[in-house]
Amino acid sequence: MKKIAVLFFGMICLSFSAQKKWTLQEAVNFAVQHNLQVIQNTYNYQLQSKNLEIAKREKLPFVSGSIGNSASFGQGQDVFGNIRRNDNFNNSANINSNILVYNNGRLQKTVQKTEFDLQASLYDTETIKNNISLQIAQQYLSALLSKEIHKINQSAYDSAQKMYNRAKITTEVGTTPKTVLAEAEASLARENQNLKNAEVNIKRNLFQLAQLLQLPDYHDFDVEDIPAESILVSKYLHDSVLDNAYEIQPQIKAAESRIKAAQAQTEVVKTAFWPTVTASASFGSFYFNSLVTDKVGIDANGIPIRESNFFKQYKNNFGQQLGLNANIPIFNKGITKVQLEQAKINEEAAKNTLEQSRQEIKQNIQKAQFDVESNYETYLAAVEAEKSTRLALDYAQKSFEAGRTTIYDLTIARNNYANAQGSLAQAKYNYLFSIKLLDFYAGIPLSL
Repeated sequence: MKKIAVLFFGMICLSFSAQKKWTLQEAVNFAVQHNLQVIQNTYNYQLQSKNLEIAKREKLPFVSGSIGNSASFGQGQDVFGNIRRNDNFNNSANINSNILVYNNGRLQKTVQKTEFDLQASLYDTETIKNNISLQIAQQYLSALLSKEIHKINQSAYDSAQKMYNRAKITTEVGTTPKTVLAEAEASLARENQNLKNAEVNIKRNLFQLAQLLQLPDYHDFDVEDIPAESILVSKYLHDSVLDNAYEIQPQIKAAESRIKAAQAQTEVVKTAFWPTVTASASFGSFYFNSLVTDKVGIDANGIPIRESNFFKQYKNNFGQQLGLNANIPIFNKGITKVQLEQAKINEEAAKNTLEQSRQEIKQNIQKAQFDVESNYETYLAAVEAEKSTRLALDYAQKSFEAGRTTIYDLTIARNNYANAQGSLAQAKYNYLFSIKLLDFYAGIPLSL
């Protein structure tokens, strides 16, 4: 029973320690969620959200309260020339409120402008995510390419190993000269070097991908092996990619939102030409206490009038006030006019930014379309070259086994085939990336 438990525990540990292989979709999702640049822009979006909240709250009335206490000491002379002390204590409490009644819609226009700024910030974040996704996809395919190159080099190394083993046996029995063994040994050394370089390239590409993902540890990082042939298409249709890109790409939407924000800001500036009407209301009371005497006067019967206490004074002195104020602009040194001109310039600059974004998208898509077509032709040519060099290698192998060619000729044929395989792999992944890039501009999520 203990042995079974130990075995079960060991299997659990083994399953947890097994190396996870990332898919492209997992890598992209992880990057856009954990990338520091994305997170930083998310904070900018949150700040813009708070700006919008502030703009909406400007419509609410402003209410404030105040409590004041003061005391004065000293003496003074009345109109009759009598000198007396004038020590007293004052207390007051007030609540004030005011609200903007009219300014040609300035508050609502400010809200609209802030909403467009918020939209632009959101699209900026999406643009950063898209750029990171493309970097991840390109590096992911580079890792897959390096793995395929490694397989090619492994196959070439295995063939060189077999050739060396055979040359060693034939040389030892005396059927072939030592030069054959030396050439086989040199060929094996070259293929071993190529294999080691391929292993390093795999690690380098995985390391660079792990850095893009900002992983804390890259040593156990790996990607899922996917046969690229299953994803390739014989002919890619891209007639509507440009129109779709103008509709869905976030940098276009961000530029459009900033045009609307600039136009809204122009309307906000125009409100400075109009009067501003505000309404106000306040109420409060006060308390007075003479520190010299508690007498405040004498009534008609000659009886002294005493100061009322704190609460009675607050009740008797309670008052309210309503107000309506208008601020009419007459002349402010022409500053508003200049600000309006600035706002118009910002509108034109925002429109130019949109055209720049559209031009950049157009050029990128045209380049992607050109790459798809040219990489497809290159891929077809590489397929034919790989077939030809493989056939030549078969002939060279049979000729060598029949003793009609040297090991040097066989090595050249094998190297030519390996180079053709490498060129085919490179062409295949170049074509695949150009397809995925065009898919991306068409709005298709990155995946393999």
